[in-house]
Amino acid sequence: MVQLTRQDCAIASAGLMRSGLAHALHHARHRSVFQKHLADQPLMQAVLADMALHVEATIALVMRLCRAFDSTTAGEAAYMRLLTPAIKYWVCKSAPPFLYEAMECLGGNGYVEEGILARHYREAPVNAIWEGSGNVMCLDVLRALSREADAALAVLRELAEDTKGLPGAGEAVAFIGKTFRRPDSERVARLAVEKLALLAASAALNQVAPDSARLFAATRLGTNHTGIYGAVDLANDDVRALLERALP
Repeated sequence: MVQLTRQDCAIASAGLMRSGLAHALHHARHRSVFQKHLADQPLMQAVLADMALHVEATIALVMRLCRAFDSTTAGEAAYMRLLTPAIKYWVCKSAPPFLYEAMECLGGNGYVEEGILARHYREAPVNAIWEGSGNVMCLDVLRALSREADAALAVLRELAEDTKGLPGAGEAVAFIGKTFRRPDSERVARLAVEKLALLAASAALNQVAPDSARLFAATRLGTNHTGIYGAVDLANDDVRALLERALP
């Protein structure tokens, strides 16, 4: 039951981010600044495309977790035990800053109390706290590794196979394995758990949208993402494709 509730928290946070992106895109497509729609301004395109990429990966990841919950195989059970806390950690931690960026896309209208994005922003932190804070999630990942090391290793191998060829994936797998074997792994558990979630997101996205998975891995695994949306270098064609898929 606890695992299922954690899954619900991740799904709820993913839904808030998807809603935030939709509202930001709708506003940008209808708000004109300097004789152009916001959605046609290069800086705004970079921000929205980066946000859309994050949402694509997040939705793919939580749906992959749902598949594990629906399965009865040993491999999917191991995936669920190891990755539920990691996914809950990353998705729920990602939601508040993501929604802040979505609010900023709307300017002052995004901040007012009656606005949907302001309400989303106030609601988002509860999912990160409910059924275990960030530190508790990281400790649960370490607990799963210590109790079922062979099963956890099999999950990591599956992720490595599913992300083969993606930018930074091999290095991420090596980093995760090395970090979790450290005697002081608890001290750096947040870093390793986030990297594990990013790897799992890349794997999940690669199954449904390989081009987006390549972009996600290149900006999250191949380099250290700045945490500020839009601070990435995406090709114009990639930007257009992401924005068209995000809100047709």
